[in-house]
Order: sequence, then structure tokens, then C-alpha cells
Amino acid sequence: MALIVQKFGGTSVGSIERIEQVADKVAKFRDEGHDMIVVLSAMSGETNRLIDLAKQVQERPTPRELDVLLATGEQVTIALLCMALHKRGYDARSYTGGQVRILTDSAHNKARIREIDEQAIRADLNQGRVVVVAGFQGVDEAGNITTLGRGGSDTTGVALAAALGADECQIYTDVDGVYTTDPRIVDSARRLDRITFEEMLEMASLGSKVLQIRAVEFAGKYNVPLRVLHSFKEGPGTLISLEDDSVMENPAISGIAFNRDEAKLTVIGIPDTPGVAYQILSPIGDANIEVDVIVQNIAQDNTTDLTFTVHRNDLARAEAIVRETAKKLGAREVIADSKICKVSLVGVGMRSHAGVASKMFKTLADVNINIQMITTSEIKISVVLDEKYMELAVRALHSAFELDEPGAA
Repeated sequence: MALIVQKFGGTSVGSIERIEQVADKVAKFRDEGHDMIVVLSAMSGETNRLIDLAKQVQERPTPRELDVLLATGEQVTIALLCMALHKRGYDARSYTGGQVRILTDSAHNKARIREIDEQAIRADLNQGRVVVVAGFQGVDEAGNITTLGRGGSDTTGVALAAALGADECQIYTDVDGVYTTDPRIVDSARRLDRITFEEMLEMASLGSKVLQIRAVEFAGKYNVPLRVLHSFKEGPGTLISLEDDSVMENPAISGIAFNRDEAKLTVIGIPDTPGVAYQILSPIGDANIEVDVIVQNIAQDNTTDLTFTVHRNDLARAEAIVRETAKKLGAREVIADSKICKVSLVGVGMRSHAGVASKMFKTLADVNINIQMITTSEIKISVVLDEKYMELAVRALHSAFELDEPGAA
């Protein structure tokens, strides 16, 4: 027997038929003797529908009222799942985030969890009930409904697992695990049996959309074993947990992440004086624009060039700010480039394997791909490339680091 938290996303509960299938899956685990907490998202498309309704009334919906509206989506699915379980003879009870008392701060539309009162859930579990909780939502100290932002149901699931000391938090989605890279790009991509929190966090932050970053951070902080599984296909999925003692045996690379949503700004010919990087990047930060890769080069004529990347959606705003700053500093030119991408190798095995960077650079050179920028961490190497070479780069690296399925051509 174990205490298991299962989270099902919007596609998993997108219709009555699928909710019935979720009920069958939950019932199977209950029959095996496990205590069950189930966290649900709203039906797929429902949150977008509610946002659209709000915008028809108010162009910029009042954040508090928007949260009241959005939280209704999960109420539908938790009630329907409980009804489906009752029909099968299982005792089940639904809870909104406020009824559980998932206490959050007051940052509407992007709240963060502070604490969870698990007493009611424990009482239900002790009586043999399946507890069904609305994901994505909580309540602040004043009793206002709050929501956790896009993908927040993952965070709800992990937070409940941490609060109740669950044996495992299972995230059910439309993929059967975490892959070495996107199978739509590389046919021979391989499902990983296991990956560390560190690796998953890097993969998520670098473009992998399997799990929400905040959920992985939460799981790592509280050491909650996470397992990614397919909603409607049987299989072991991928376990995400702490780094184990066998890391020395791990391959250098666990996976390859990529991100198309990158853009690059270069400021050329800045007078080389102390603080110029701060003077350029500080206004970008003040505008709440996140900067990713940064490279600075010193020229022989006492000037410097500064290049950095931002999200492609922020390029126009960032470029306007940089041009104004560059003019004040007396820089020669500002160049914007929206046709770049970032490709990254991720693996805790890098700590015990030398030569990963040189192998990566040689592989890209062999297929005539030029590297524009490089950034590294202890378990990651990222390169910025021309966007048109992204798929070629991913395939070449996947093959070079032998990540393909055994027997793949």
C-alpha cells in the first residue's frame, strides 16, 4: 500500500468519456489498496474559453475577478470524476483549493503556495475515500480565490504530495514519459526510465514542455518522486528523483532540449568603461524582460560589443529600450535578430565525463553549423544557432552522443 497523488491534465479530462477512463484508472489503484489523491485540471480548452469570455466584457480583466471565473473550470471536472467514482461504488469527495485551504499569497493569476491544511484530506483518506482536488487554485489569507498560473495543476499535485508525504506523485499527460529529445524531431528518440530533478529542471527551462518548471522545483525541494505517465496507455513512464549513487555509470548526456522562442540583440561599439553592461541590461530588467545568454567582447579600439538573448515576444520592446540606451552611451550600432534558436545538452553525467563540449562543437562543425553564442553550467551546455539549422543540429547531436533507441538506424 502507498499514498499516491495522481494529476490529470486538461486533455485527460477533456470529455465525459475521458473522465470515465480516468475513473477506471483511479479505481484500479484503489483496488490495489493504495490511498488516492487525484488532482484535476479543467477540461482542455475551458480555461481559454473563460479568458475569452472575460475579455469580451473587459479588455484587461480585473485580476481578482478573473481568478473567480477561472477557478470554475476545475470545479466541473472534480465533481464529474467523483460522480463517476460513486457510480463504480467508490467513496470519493471533491474539494476546491479553498476548501482544502491551499493557502497562497495574494498575487492573482500567478499566486504561489505558502502552506496546505491537510487535515480534512487525511480524515477522508483514513475513512477510505478517494480525495479529488481542483488543481491550479488556492485561497489567500483574506479568503480570495487565487490561481497559480498556467500549468499550475502540476504544482498543486506536487505540493499536496509534499504536504502529505506521498510515496509518489504521478503526472498523467499526453506523452508516455520524458524523452531524450522531442520524438517529432528525432524518430529514434528514447524514453528515459529515470532522470534527476536537476536534469528535468534544466530540460523544462530550456524548452521541454513535459512539466511545469515550478512543479519540478517544488518536487526537488521537498524530494517528492515524480513520475510522468501517459493518461491512456499503460507503461512505466519516467521517474524523476534525486541523483543516485549510480551517477558515475550514467552517460554524459541524458537529453537534448531546444527552444525556438529566442531572439538576439547586439550592441556594437560601446565605449569600454566600467558599468556599461549594467547600463544596457538594467533598463531591460526594469521592463520585466528576462535576459538569457549574455556575451561581451572587448575590441582593440577601446570599445566593447554586448550580445544577449531575450524571448522572441519581448524583442520589439527590448530593442526599443536598447536603442535609446545605446544612443545615450554613444554606441555605433544595434542589431536585432529574431531568427535564432537555442540547442542544449543536459546531463548530470557531465560532471564525470570530460570532452562533452568539444564533442558537441565538432559535431556541429561536421554538419557546417556555425555557433553564435555559448553558455554552460555544471550539467548543461547551450549554444545559440541560426534557427534554420535547429533540427539538423538536434539530430546530429542525438546521434553523436548515442541517445538513439537501441537498434535504430
